[in-house]
Parts: sequence; structure tokens; C-alpha cells
Amino acid sequence: MSTQPQSPGGGHPDADAPCGGPAPARPRARGGAGALLVAAPMRIEAALISSASSWPSVRKTGMGPGRSRAAAGELRGAQGAAMLVLGFCGGLDSRSVPGEVIVAEEVYSASDEGHAEQRVRCDLSDLLLARLAGRGMKVRTGKVVCVARLALGERRAQLHAGGAIAVDMESVWLASGAGARPFGVVRVVLDSPEHELLRIRAAAGALRAALALRRVAGALHGWSPGV
Repeated sequence: MSTQPQSPGGGHPDADAPCGGPAPARPRARGGAGALLVAAPMRIEAALISSASSWPSVRKTGMGPGRSRAAAGELRGAQGAAMLVLGFCGGLDSRSVPGEVIVAEEVYSASDEGHAEQRVRCDLSDLLLARLAGRGMKVRTGKVVCVARLALGERRAQLHAGGAIAVDMESVWLASGAGARPFGVVRVVLDSPEHELLRIRAAAGALRAALALRRVAGALHGWSPGV
């Protein structure tokens, strides 16, 4: 990755390989049944995605590192030619607004929370950006940092100083579920430094984010790498 719904960097109503150098690109799979296997951490995210598409493979994976690691093992055995993590996030800079679409170039774990260091390059980022561009949405690419706890106030500034433009609580730990398949992450900003969900008028921003997530799901419906 906020309050409800949250995947930016804290709790939400549904709270149901280390490396030190540059992240290697993932090899592309030669085949696989279906188009995209979609991992949606929260129930509300999965519902919004499903309501905008007829994807049979939208998996609700749960919030946070622990649930994401457990879900990754199940995702490795699921069908799909490529894997996409799709849901909400928290924006980290002053440019970020609710409803903005973030296509991750790389996801990594926060270095100050005691996690094993992980960095995963999102090899679908260019293709996803091309698919989402020109559809009337604000779309940006950059790094997404993954945390275990709510990221608000000064914490956002700390994470942004590390090079990320958005924060979530799952993506890097879900990444191993892709196995050898192409992997991508698309997150929609739910709140940001200037538009935190704890503030007045937060509901309007949350609605914009929900509508944007549905638009993203609709734009990606029927798409897979190479098609």
C-alpha cells in the first residue's frame, strides 16, 4: 500500500528470495491456461474487479505479509499464463491523488521493519502501461514499497525518501506465486499525503479509487501478454 478499505499500509475491514543487488527479471513462461491470474488482497478489491470483468481467476489472498506468503504457495499451482497483483495502495508524494493508477516497475520490502530484503522486478510493467494509457486515467510508473503496518503522516515521507511512489502491504510477498510466469502489479491510490482517509471528505476519494479500480479491471479484461 489508510482506514477503510485499506491495503496502503495498514489494517482493513477484510483482515481475514532475499537479495542485496538489482532485482533480476523474471523468465517468461511459454504457455499456461487462461490469460491473467489476478491476486486481489482484499474482499472489496476482488468484488470490484469481478464486477468489471468476467475473469474466472480472481483470488482473494488476504492482507499483510503473512497471508501473502501463504497465498503465494497456492498461487504457484493456479492456472494462468501470467500473474497480476491488482488492488489499492497508498500514495507517497504530493503529486499523488485518490484514483491515480500506479503500474509498478519494482516492488520491495521496507528495510526498517525486520523483513528479509526482497526486491522483485515487475516484467509486465511496460505492457501494462501501454494497455492502460489513453483511457482517461492518471497513470504513473515507479517503485512500490511493501510494509506490514499502517503508513500515515511522517511514515509516508520516510518511505518516499527510499525511492518509492506508493506503498502497499502485499505485492512483494505475493510475487513468488508467479513462479516462472510474467509478473505485474497495478495499484490504485486510495489515499495520499494530502488526501488521507482519516480526514474530512475522505469518502469522495475512496469512491474515486473504487471507480478507477473497476476501470482498470475492465481495461485489462481479456488481455494477456502477447495478445
